[in-house]
Amino acid sequence: MLTHIRHVTPVPPNTATGAVAEVYRQLATDFGVYAPPVMLHSPAPEALRACWTLLRETLLADGLVSRRAKEVVAEAVSLGNRCPYCVDVHGAAVTGLVGRPGRRPVNRDPATDPELTALAEWGRRSGEPADRPTPPFPLAYAPELIGVAVVFHYLNRMVHVFLQESPLPGTTGPVRKVASQIASRVMGGLAGVRVPPGRSVDLLPPAPIPAAPGWSLGQPHIAAAMARSAGALHAAGAQVLPKRTRALVLATLADPPAPTLAAGTFFDAALTALPPDERPLGRLALLTALAPYRVTAGDIAACRVAGADDATLVRTAAWASLSAARLIGAGLDNDLIAHTDDPGPEAKR
Repeated sequence: MLTHIRHVTPVPPNTATGAVAEVYRQLATDFGVYAPPVMLHSPAPEALRACWTLLRETLLADGLVSRRAKEVVAEAVSLGNRCPYCVDVHGAAVTGLVGRPGRRPVNRDPATDPELTALAEWGRRSGEPADRPTPPFPLAYAPELIGVAVVFHYLNRMVHVFLQESPLPGTTGPVRKVASQIASRVMGGLAGVRVPPGRSVDLLPPAPIPAAPGWSLGQPHIAAAMARSAGALHAAGAQVLPKRTRALVLATLADPPAPTLAAGTFFDAALTALPPDERPLGRLALLTALAPYRVTAGDIAACRVAGADDATLVRTAAWASLSAARLIGAGLDNDLIAHTDDPGPEAKR
């Protein structure tokens, strides 16, 4: 599993200490495997704690929504972001959960279930603000379903930068087919484990929970996980990126380029606003937020030349990834409120 990670060297489980060891312990217990998308954060322990807390409290923890429905969203968001690694892992979980006893509601096949089909379409298009479908779930499900969408918009970006393309061998053929079948059985079994909510929240210091966007407020452990993780990664970003670099990324996220511009010289032109010594990390942050699939080994090497170590690379990418994901979450929250006929006091936040 550690061989899946590129550009940084993760902390091996047998040498981990302190907070890293505690995250690994919870990861092995609640997820069932040492997942590379989480472990890649280990050079920056606060980013590791934030990533795990976000993933555990949204996707894994017991709640109102079935694990299968949440895995459908995880796979769909990853499809929309063209992240084959996460598609393979969470697609295997979706397949492996068919027919298994589920938590509310029962685990069903999304291919024959219109509710899960609608949920998958919503997840796949969740990162497209001009073309998102109406949220196909009630307000009470928002903390878990918008939460999973936000977490996978975050994780997909990190995976694009720091992991190989897929955990499975090959691209087609019998070896790939057998590996997919095994992965489905394994992931389906692991996803059937009950995970009590809230256990990871205290890995991070308390942080104020903002009133808006309010999609997480209905479930306190998810609201706390998001607030504490955002606080930790905000501080991590401030530690490694100058204020003007962060401002450039946030301004570009607020007014992103058209896809045709993003495919050209847009990023090079945008980075001229920064001093030359800030451009390597600025480029990594900007690309991670907006086009993570375009981060190259050359971009990482330029950051190294500028003095970045593993922790700096992880902190830079994690800050940029969560900045982008939180903005998407705010848009999904607005969509839900706009399409709720009688939102009630919880929606009038």
